[in-house]
Amino acid sequence: MTINRGPGELTVQVRDNGIGIPAQDLPYMGQRFYRTDKARSRAHGGSGLGLAIARSLVQAQGGRLWIESQEGAGTAVSFTLPAI
Repeated sequence: MTINRGPGELTVQVRDNGIGIPAQDLPYMGQRFYRTDKARSRAHGGSGLGLAIARSLVQAQGGRLWIESQEGAGTAVSFTLPAI
């Protein structure tokens, strides 16, 4: 996790080196109930709500959330919040 303070905002990024997210799924990440691998998610739990809730909370505070990923290289989830 990295935290950076820029002019007027704070940026937080969480990165992993997991399996990554297919490019065709990235535009849908953060939508309610969206899961990239339906079979795996069902077997290990997960409703597809986590990122949607996080995005809503961040946006309610005046920030933004985005996801960058490459299959086989991991994923980074970043968000900004206004600095007080």
